[in-house]
Amino acid sequence: MQLTDQWPVISYPEWKDTLATVHLWTQIVGKIRLRKMPWLNHSWHVTLYVTPDGLSTGTVPYQHGIFQIDFNFMQHQLLVITSTGRKEVVELRPRTVADFYNALFEKLKALDIDVTIYTLPSEIADAIPFEKDEIHHSYDAQKMEDFWQALVKIHNVFTRFRTRFTGKCSPVHFFWGAFDLAVTRFSGRDAPPHQGAAPNMPAAVMQEAYSKEVSSCGFWPGSEQYPHAIFYAYCYPVTPTFPEQPVQPAGAFYSQEMGEFMLPYEVVQQSPDPEETLLAFMQSTYEAAANTGHWDRASLECDLSRLENAYGCFR
Repeated sequence: MQLTDQWPVISYPEWKDTLATVHLWTQIVGKIRLRKMPWLNHSWHVTLYVTPDGLSTGTVPYQHGIFQIDFNFMQHQLLVITSTGRKEVVELRPRTVADFYNALFEKLKALDIDVTIYTLPSEIADAIPFEKDEIHHSYDAQKMEDFWQALVKIHNVFTRFRTRFTGKCSPVHFFWGAFDLAVTRFSGRDAPPHQGAAPNMPAAVMQEAYSKEVSSCGFWPGSEQYPHAIFYAYCYPVTPTFPEQPVQPAGAFYSQEMGEFMLPYEVVQQSPDPEETLLAFMQSTYEAAANTGHWDRASLECDLSRLENAYGCFR
């Protein structure tokens, strides 16, 4: 892999088959974490995390200690490691979802990790159970690596944005249901019951996820219905004037169909300063949500740069 500071080009049509396959692979891994972790508010216990070589479950408890499952998109392997010092590897290559599922569960059995999952994919219409999916089998290593490198760039911007808030804020985490990276701020107030729905997603789970007022930003790679990588920003509940608020940069727009602000990835990728361009989108859409929702911004926001500048090198 060549080192570069350039943001990679992400073209949905060029890697959609790999995306569809890897999306399902991450669902298998994510559902394993879901089954083994204690339930955390807003389903934060199910997410994956961006790492220096891919995506990870982070540490997960099991009967013999802890284990971790890592997608390594540099070596193109799935690694399962345990606190007992054991490790198993599944190769990431063109292979069916069913083959990946069977191979992974064989490795888990070998490591004495006892887990079963609900095998119907979440948030996907007309889904095929993992163990029966012989349709999705693509893996373009370079395209997958490019996408992961984009996640690395975006993760760092999301992490910087997260520091400007003293109120409750989510980690920067990857939701395998929709295959998106997100960070969410909370006003601290309860929200009305959420009425939305998603395929193979219990209503109670959706309602708990949106039980508090939120302003959320994320990155999503696209779909057949919308074949473009985008950044998105939404709030819940949505105020009538939220869609009318001015946001930055040029190229951002409000989608009535999606009910959120959107910014094409290519606008950021082609910007002379991608980080600042993305930060402008995140900040302006947050302000649109906070101002129209009458958040207590004075008590929720902060600027700790003085500490970072003064004590960042303190030992």
